[in-house]
Amino acid sequence: MKKFITTIKNIFAIEDLRVRIFNTLFFIAIFRLGSFVVLPGVDPNQLQANTGGLFGLLDTFLGGAFSNASIFALGIMPYISASIVLQLLTIAVPYFQKMQKEGETGRKKINQITRVLTIIITLAQAVGFVATLNAEAIVINQTLFTITSMIVLTSGTIFCMWLGEKITDKGIGNGISMLIMIGIISRFPGAIFAEALSKQLNGALLFLFEMFVLFFVVMSVVMLTQAIRRIPVQYAKQVGGSSLYSGQRQFIPLKVNAAGVMPIIFAQSLMFLPSMVASIWADSNETANYIGATFSDFTSWQYNVVFGLLILVFTYFYTAISVNPNQIADDLKRSGGFVPGVKPGRATSEYIDTILTRITLPGAIYLALVAIFPSIAMLLGVTREFSQFFGGTSLIIMVGVVLDTLQQVESYLLMRHYDGMMKSGKLRGRTETIPTMAS
Repeated sequence: MKKFITTIKNIFAIEDLRVRIFNTLFFIAIFRLGSFVVLPGVDPNQLQANTGGLFGLLDTFLGGAFSNASIFALGIMPYISASIVLQLLTIAVPYFQKMQKEGETGRKKINQITRVLTIIITLAQAVGFVATLNAEAIVINQTLFTITSMIVLTSGTIFCMWLGEKITDKGIGNGISMLIMIGIISRFPGAIFAEALSKQLNGALLFLFEMFVLFFVVMSVVMLTQAIRRIPVQYAKQVGGSSLYSGQRQFIPLKVNAAGVMPIIFAQSLMFLPSMVASIWADSNETANYIGATFSDFTSWQYNVVFGLLILVFTYFYTAISVNPNQIADDLKRSGGFVPGVKPGRATSEYIDTILTRITLPGAIYLALVAIFPSIAMLLGVTREFSQFFGGTSLIIMVGVVLDTLQQVESYLLMRHYDGMMKSGKLRGRTETIPTMAS
């Protein structure tokens, strides 16, 4: 406890770090306040009575902004969608690959394209959101409501994007990821309170057991996020002028979960398709009715089996496009490095690819288990809100953002010659939670 208090004092003793922490808290407070400002023309009383259905779909990431029909109802999610699209384009399209290799100039161009694409996606999503509000009959006056709401929602998303960039520049951590984490974690106190009330006094022991299981799941996700396989690399001796520099021994860190949270996001987006397609023939086909009902229930074993298999496939797919063994081998060869016992070039590339394939399998299996664990928790009696924190996208994003933020704080402390936050040394690796072009 004494070491913890000393660390907190050291953090606030560094002026730059202290200012960044307060800036982050200020921007987060603005983001949370905006989540409760209801769109002009919406009846808040009617809104409270219609918080089910589609309104609960995005609340996990937006901290209630979607169900509140607030000016930040779409939040930062259109920007995330645009970032994912641009990231895939930089892999598949030569024009974007060339742009990515142009350094700072190329990065600015990609960021600008991402912002424009964000506006387009936001406008498209705003149409569906406003149509839902009109269908729910919670709009006081529909005159000009659609046009004004689309403008307000798009402006809200752009403002959230600006807040995220300001947190990155003036605060601590990746701003976009931070806003998503805050939206997720803002629902955590209410979920715990609802779970405690559902168990009442007779279920107090069961509630404590659930908290213990939650702690264990969080720690296991931390280990999954931080787990790496180190490949030793030896650098040849080099002559600089009249001096001879001895070869250095370093390591290539290959993450067990190199794909991060992206496989779950991709798989979850595809899991909406069966029920959507089945709804077309739902009135005339019993098989379509069965498929629609089965894949609309995320606790069904059919849903979870398909979901888990998709995560396995997408984990290998995303790892293959994000980690290039050929490029790693070429970079080693150009810098005079080699893996002991392995020939440089093609043999090194095959060696790295073999190791990456082997460590990806257990990472993919565990990622699939983490993704379906909320369904298991709900089947075992945990409330729907609280079960979302037992795994899935929410937990992985929260863990990744917290580790990334701690990494930055740790670096500030070590630069000022303070002891780090961990007795065992530095936090290993920098964790990317979601792909953002601004990061």
